Amino acid sequence: MMKMNRTTWYAVAMMMGLVASAFFAAAQQRATEGLWYKESIIYSLEVGTFKDSDGDGIGDFQGLIQKLGYLDSLGIDAIWLAPFNPSPGWDDGYDVTDYYTVNPKYGTMDDFRQFIAEAKKRKIRVISDVVLNHTSIKHPWYESARQDPQSPYRKWYVWAEELPDDADKGMVFPGVQQTTWSYDSLANLYYFHRFYPFQPDLNYTNPEVQQKAFDILEFWLRQGMDGYRLDAVPFIIDVPETGSDKPVRMMELVPTMRNVMRGVKHDALMLGEANLAPEENKDYFGEDNSGMQMMFNFYVNQFLFYALAIQDVRPLAKAMQATKEKPETAQWAYFLRNHDEIDLDRLGKRRREKVYAQFGPDTSMQLYDRGIRRRLAPMLSNPDQLRMAYSLLFALPGTPVIRYGEEIGMGDDLSLKERLAVRTPMQWSAAPHGGFTTGDTAFRKVIDNEIYGYRRVNVQRQLADSASLLNHIKRLINIRKVYPQIGSGDFAILNTGSKHVVAMLYQGGDQALLTVHNFANKPQEFRLNEKSIAGKPLHDLLLPGRPSTKGGERMKLPAFGFAWYRIP
Repeated sequence: MMKMNRTTWYAVAMMMGLVASAFFAAAQQRATEGLWYKESIIYSLEVGTFKDSDGDGIGDFQGLIQKLGYLDSLGIDAIWLAPFNPSPGWDDGYDVTDYYTVNPKYGTMDDFRQFIAEAKKRKIRVISDVVLNHTSIKHPWYESARQDPQSPYRKWYVWAEELPDDADKGMVFPGVQQTTWSYDSLANLYYFHRFYPFQPDLNYTNPEVQQKAFDILEFWLRQGMDGYRLDAVPFIIDVPETGSDKPVRMMELVPTMRNVMRGVKHDALMLGEANLAPEENKDYFGEDNSGMQMMFNFYVNQFLFYALAIQDVRPLAKAMQATKEKPETAQWAYFLRNHDEIDLDRLGKRRREKVYAQFGPDTSMQLYDRGIRRRLAPMLSNPDQLRMAYSLLFALPGTPVIRYGEEIGMGDDLSLKERLAVRTPMQWSAAPHGGFTTGDTAFRKVIDNEIYGYRRVNVQRQLADSASLLNHIKRLINIRKVYPQIGSGDFAILNTGSKHVVAMLYQGGDQALLTVHNFANKPQEFRLNEKSIAGKPLHDLLLPGRPSTKGGERMKLPAFGFAWYRIP
C-alpha cells in the first residue's frame, strides 16, 4: 500500500471533508424544505424505562435529560417517545386518562419543556406516540358517557344494544383478547374496543371527536413537539358500524389531520403505524404530499425475518420491490425490533412456522398467534449475524429506527406479560439495577442473567470496547449520514447470482454507494454484472485500509459478512 506524506494526507482529508460537507449541506437544505425525516436516525424509547433521576425506581424526564449527551454521541437526529400521559398503566401507557399533561411519575410539564429545550440545543427533534383511537376506560369522558345517557360524551364512543355478530372478529390481540365488544352494566350497552376491554374506541364519525383529536395534535406541537407516531391509524379511520372484518374507512381524516399539524408547524412529521398490504400504502401516503410523510414498512420487516430464517434474500428483495413505489416526499421507516411483538401475520402459516422454528421455537416466545416477543440479540444469537442485520438496517432505502437498548444487544425477560418482555429498563453500567436507578428497586426488574444481564451488557462497558456492538452501530450511523441518498435517492437491487447475498446500489450526487450482505452461515462468492459499475473501483468504507476491488470482479463475503463500498 502506498505511503502518504503529511501534505498528501492533508489534501485527501480536505477532499473528503469537502465531499462530506456537500452532502451535509444538501441534507440541511432538504430539512429546510420540510423533509428532515428523510435523512434522520430515529431512536425509540420509553421515559419510564430509560433513566431514573430521583431514585424512585421509575424513569423520568430529568433522567432522560441526563442522557441526552449519550444520544447525541450516538448520532441520532430524533427521539420517539412512548406515551407519557397520565394512565392506569394497564397497557403500559397506551390507555390514556388525560391527553393534556404529563404522568406525574415521569415528572411535570416544566420537566417536559426543559427536556424539549435541551434536545433542541443539541439539534435533536422529538416526536411522540399519540393514542387517538381509544381512551382508558377510566378517562373522564368514558366515565361520563357510561353514567349518563344525556351526557355529551355518550356519542363520543361506539355502542350497541345487542352483541354484534362480528364481535369475535377484528381483534388486535387474538389468543389474549376474546371479543371486540364488551358489556357495560352501568350503561346497559355493549361498547366497541379494537384493543383490550379497558380501552374503549372513540367514535370518529362524530365531528366533536375529530375536533378533539385535532386539538390534542395542536397542543403538543405548541409545546415543542416535532411530530407524532400515530398509533393504530387504520382503526382511527374505521367506521365500526360497517363491521370489524372489512370496515369502510374515512380516508379523508388522514390529510385533514396532516393539515391541522402543518398549520401549527409546517414540517411536523406524521408517522403512521399501519400494517398494510403494499397496494394499500398509496391511500395513506396520499398524493401531492397530502397524507402521511412516513410509515413503518411492516411488510418488508416480516419478509426480512423470513429471509433471515431461511438464509435466502429473495423474499426480502421481492418485498422491497413491492413497496418501492411511493410519492416523492414520502418515506419508509425501517426497523428490526420495536416496542411490540414482531408481527408475522402477512407471511401465512407455513412461512411463519419457519420463522418460529428459527427465532421463537418455544411457545413462551410467541404472541397473539402471529408474532414473536423477543429482543433481537437473543434471536440472532450469532454475533456476526447480529452485526450483519444492523448493517442491513442502515442500508435499507428509508429512515432507520433504533429501539433503546438494541444498540448494546439487550436481552428480553420472557417472565413478563406479553409485550413487556422487550420493555425492561435500560442497562447503563454494572452498578446495581444496571445504573438505571440509584433506588433500592426498579419498577420493572432489570435483566440479570448470565448472557444478557446488566453486568455483562451495558453502555459503559461497550463504550470502552472499540469492537463492541455499540461502537459498530455508531460507525454505521456515521457512514449512513455521509450518504443521504440512502434515505432520499433511488435504489436498485443488483443480481448477485447467489440467493444468499443481497446487493443494493444507491446513486446520487457525484458518487454511488454499494452495500452487500450475506444472509448465509457460510462464506459466499458472487459477481456483480451491473454495467454502471463494471470496472469502477469499489472503496471499502468499513475497512478503508483494504485495497479496493473493481465492479464486475469476483467477490467474496464471509459467513454473515457485509461490506459498504463508495464508487466514484
